[in-house]
Amino acid sequence: MTAIYVDGDACPVRDEVYRVAARLGLAVLVVANGSRPLRPPGLPNVRMVFVGQEADAADDWIAAHIGRGDLCVTSDIPLAARCLANGARALAPNGRVFSAANIGEALAGREVARHLRELGRTTSGPPPLTRHDRSHFLSVLDTEIRRALRDADAP
Repeated sequence: MTAIYVDGDACPVRDEVYRVAARLGLAVLVVANGSRPLRPPGLPNVRMVFVGQEADAADDWIAAHIGRGDLCVTSDIPLAARCLANGARALAPNGRVFSAANIGEALAGREVARHLRELGRTTSGPPPLTRHDRSHFLSVLDTEIRRALRDADAP
């Protein structure tokens, strides 16, 4: 059964995920280390998973549980790569679909930004999501869920 895994500590589109998942009858697992308190939504299809405070604990939990036919919502590029390696789909909160065709470039860009920060250069984080970004995310989320459902049903 297809499930949506949400990298919950810094996900600005949780409410959008909850709405779409409820409409389609899908389970949502919001995985967080609890460093930023999350308010459980009180929905029957949403489960909060709190992991340890160790670095990457949420990423490790998601990577250990996600599989073919599932979808991860994350802005963490290395986590997206791990999800893809497990046969799952990955989607950023801005609607960017991570795939085998673009994950290498995304990882390389992340590495360049890290190197620039080490050299003392300032790199900007992602801009705040606009109403258009949220609308785009919802459209792409619906498409990726349908693809994940087909993946789950494929032999």
